[in-house]
Amino acid sequence: MTVHFIGAGPGAPDLLTLRGRDRIAASPVCLYAGSLVPEGVLAHCPPGAHIVNTASLSLEQILAEISAAHAAGQDVARLHSGDLSVWSAMGEQLRGLRALGIPYTVTPGVPAFAAAAATLEAELTLPGLSQSVVLTRTSGRASAMPSTESLANFAATQAVLAIHLSIHVLPRVVAELSPHYGADCPVAVVWRASWPDERVVRATLSTIEAAVGEGMERTALILVGHTLGAEEFAHSRLYAGDYDRRYRPLGTAPRFPADTE
Repeated sequence: MTVHFIGAGPGAPDLLTLRGRDRIAASPVCLYAGSLVPEGVLAHCPPGAHIVNTASLSLEQILAEISAAHAAGQDVARLHSGDLSVWSAMGEQLRGLRALGIPYTVTPGVPAFAAAAATLEAELTLPGLSQSVVLTRTSGRASAMPSTESLANFAATQAVLAIHLSIHVLPRVVAELSPHYGADCPVAVVWRASWPDERVVRATLSTIEAAVGEGMERTALILVGHTLGAEEFAHSRLYAGDYDRRYRPLGTAPRFPADTE
């Protein structure tokens, strides 16, 4: 028996890895975070599967469900939205399973920031503008932010910021970022990226509050950075005709000589 932790992606049921789909289909028990995981993903569960929405359960109750499946020798698909490596509360569940001696696997999923960037048709890292993306959030009731991980500290780097779970404090976000990025810095807010009711608002730091208005909830993602919608940026050297690279050696003394055998 194994518990398969699976990143269910940002919302669209087909933004699921093949491995994730197959592990769901092979597990007679499925625990899913019903507040964020779309029910369409559950269509991959096998007929007769025991499906539990964990939105109202405590950690102890979740572990009890898994322990019951373990006693019955049944694999469990444990679904979380997006990717499991950030803000999934997977770590505390894995610690509990290790204490119980229950085996598990982890299957990654499409993260929300990647789905939002795809919606915006944007490469977030453009030569000469930014080569880093910071995934962050503001403090919430469930998890406080370390004092060193402030928006101002991240903004000082001029990296693109993907700010999660913070739409409810948008005025504060704008106030903290404007001195570093400037009032005309592009901003995009993507609500429920990849869902049928997805909403997108594009603006600048000076206009985003008025543009967003009311109705966007905690799942909206705020993207801030000079690469958003940029047209004036340098080409990378990767595809330059005079760039000596492993698969296209150039000159009399290329860095990676062609295989002559």
